[in-house]
Amino acid sequence: MAAGKVTTGFSLPYVAKYAASGSTVTYSSGQKLARGVNVSITPTTNNTENNFYADNALAESAPGGYSGATFSLEVDGLKQAAEQLIYGLTAPATDGFVNYDGNALHPYCGIGFVVRQQEAGVVSFKAVIIPKARFDYPTIAAATQEQDIDWQTQTLTGTIFKSDATGGAWLKDGASFEVDGTTYANEAAAETAAEAKIKTFFNIT
Repeated sequence: MAAGKVTTGFSLPYVAKYAASGSTVTYSSGQKLARGVNVSITPTTNNTENNFYADNALAESAPGGYSGATFSLEVDGLKQAAEQLIYGLTAPATDGFVNYDGNALHPYCGIGFVVRQQEAGVVSFKAVIIPKARFDYPTIAAATQEQDIDWQTQTLTGTIFKSDATGGAWLKDGASFEVDGTTYANEAAAETAAEAKIKTFFNIT
């Protein structure tokens, strides 16, 4: 019996602009962010454990609660439309440049991506959603090409918030679509099924 699913890949990061009216959350301008390279999500707790001692020993403990999370998202590189969306930038000026200035709105965004896994030789794909997040402004770095090409990616970081929707989820972990030879005859079909879940969540047609 397999011990559990092993992660073997990451792909198809999407973003959409987040808005909330009370507990009603909506998304707009959803689009593919870039080509995915790497992702990590780091939750934190308040580290305040409430311990109960009896018979001179620790008998019960209430763990610290969730207090926030951050993300790091490595992609091949942002296209201008995605850059405008996640940083709230205005359209390019007449000189063709997008300006990082005081007019930037820096909105909340939803983020979605696909994770590939394997268990007992069976490959599966699942959609993962971060309902509400805000991207940090980007670090810009580049190096000159030497004899061989140095493939340079872009790492995007930011903060994850609880959704304003009922329940206040900060992460949504989707069901797996397995490559079983019938419903999903190959990996591309299973990955597309997981991608469709992301597009449906963010109302992307």
